[in-house]
Formats: sequence, C-alpha cells, structure tokens
Amino acid sequence: MSSLAVRKAAPAAGTTPGTAQGPPLRRRIAFVPTVTLLLGAIYCLLPVAWVLIAATKSGRELFSTFTFLPGTGFAENVKDLNAYRDGVYWKWMGNSALYAGLGALLSTAVSALSGYALAIYRFRGRETVFNILLAGVLMPPVILAIPQYLLLAKADLTDSYASVLLPLVLSPYGVYLARIYATAAVPSDVVEAGRMDGASEWRIFTRVALPMMVPGLVTVFLFQFVAVWNNFLLPYIMLSDDEKFPITLGLFTLLEQGANTPALYTLVITGALLAVIPLIALFLVIQRFWSLDLLSGAVKS
Repeated sequence: MSSLAVRKAAPAAGTTPGTAQGPPLRRRIAFVPTVTLLLGAIYCLLPVAWVLIAATKSGRELFSTFTFLPGTGFAENVKDLNAYRDGVYWKWMGNSALYAGLGALLSTAVSALSGYALAIYRFRGRETVFNILLAGVLMPPVILAIPQYLLLAKADLTDSYASVLLPLVLSPYGVYLARIYATAAVPSDVVEAGRMDGASEWRIFTRVALPMMVPGLVTVFLFQFVAVWNNFLLPYIMLSDDEKFPITLGLFTLLEQGANTPALYTLVITGALLAVIPLIALFLVIQRFWSLDLLSGAVKS
C-alpha cells in the first residue's frame, strides 16, 4: 500500500505553502499590460468625466471652482440652452438625427447589396473592384471633401441637406464589412438551392441572404451612424445656412462665439453632453442583435 502512495513535494525553503510559485520577472512582465490598459482607460474616460461634471456648473462656478467638483447649475444650463435662439440647438439635433439616421440607413442598404454581390457572384474584375474599395478605406476624408464640394457645386446642390447626405451613401468600409460577413454567413449551397427552386436573384437576396446578414448590417449601421453624427468637416464645407447645421457644427459656432461671450461656454458643454445621449441610447437598443447572434451561433454549434 505504501508503495502506491503519492508523496507531495515539500515547498521550497523561504516560501509559503499553497501559494503559486513563479519567476518574479514573468509576474512583473504580466503586470505591465494591465497597468497600460488602466492608464489608457483613464486617459479616455477623464474627458468624459470632465464633461459630466462641468455640465452641472453655472458660468460662475465653471471658472472659479475645482475642476472635478460638481456644481448646481445643470437645470439652469439646460433651460438656457433651450432658450438660446428659440431652441436652435434642438434644430441642430434634429438635423444630426436626419443626416445620421437616413445616411446610415442608405449606406447600409448600399453596403448590403454591394457586399453580397462581391461575396456571392463571380465576375471579371471583382477583385479589382474590391481592391479599389479597400483603397477608399485608407483614403482620408479631407482629401475627398473638396472634390465632393466642387462636384455638388456644379449640380447646384451645395448648402442643402442633399449635399451632406449624398457623399455618405457609399461607405467603402461598410462595403468591406458587408462582403466579409456575407462570405461567412451566407453559404453558397443555400443560394444554389434557392436558384434550383426557381427563386429570382432579388428574392434570394431579400428572403434568404438578408436575414442571415442582419447582425453584420447592424454593425455597419452603427459604425456609419456614429461616423455621420460626429462628422464635422463635410457639413462645414457644404453648408452656410446655420438652420441646416448638424450638432457638431452648431456647437462649433457656439464655441467661437464663446470667445467674446464666456457665458456661452456652459451651453457648449451642456450641449456636448446631451449630444452623446442619442449615441448611447442607440448602442443600448441595437446591442441585443449581437447577443442574439452569439446565442444562435452557440445553439447551432
């Protein structure tokens, strides 16, 4: 019986029994990524915390109290923001909702059609078209803004809602994501089965492929919505009527006026805080599509 017993190795001298023994250098190296991530999180969240706190301060408190000490003027700031130029702030918010909502919807539709075609169909020049789209992903928007302005000026469309919406319809990054997702989510056997049953290509796309692509298209919609909502350069070049300004450009004009009227700084800060709320709400609403996709994948596997 004693020959079959397994004896535990005695702990090394100078160590505590039951504790993990490992090289101190390796533990120190593993500690570095954690510290780096914490510093990165602090760097990203510190401005958000500043906006949250600064929005609660009145104009007097903003410049006279400690930076991260909450104030008592949030309700008054919101009231002043509503009253500024008969509520033009909410006009800017509505414009941003129009640009971002309709622009993201049209862009997602174009991305879905283009990505599906590039993923499923085999035609000459397909890879060339896809490589051109990839080059468009790497192209900085500032390079395209001036040519887009000149083209729309020729069509007499500048200083209109269309001048902001039309350049946003085609998103190279959206097409890229849609193609990658369609390749992974839409089996070619399913498409061939639909063709053998006599379904048209449009019916196969809308009834078979599109439901499979929904989680990927939701991602495209979210990315495009956030990009359009935060877009500043294109409206700045295209628009001159401040009634058509999105929230980014409207707050910029307020900030410029704040140099001569410091009381407007509180309106800019409060407006910036309120402008983030729709993005947070959108993310909370559509994140369930990703959760459902993960759950369905787990069930299928």
